[in-house]
Amino acid sequence: MTTTQTKKSSAGLLALFGAVLLVQGFGSAITEAGWDTSFGVSALLREAGAPAWVDLAVGAVGCALLGVAARTRSLRDAP
Repeated sequence: MTTTQTKKSSAGLLALFGAVLLVQGFGSAITEAGWDTSFGVSALLREAGAPAWVDLAVGAVGCALLGVAARTRSLRDAP
């Protein structure tokens, strides 16, 4: 039973982390383009001297993590 609970919680955390990165990355890119300001992880990376495309990379990593979480969930729920 602990194996199932661990798989559920890790998939849930992966989905949560993916959603946060998705919003942080793409949201920061949109606010940077529209209002010349950024926020969150992307803002910290920009202040550290990272290039502008890092916002999109953070959002893409979020998409990938959401995909992995969905794949894990679908494999777990398969008969």
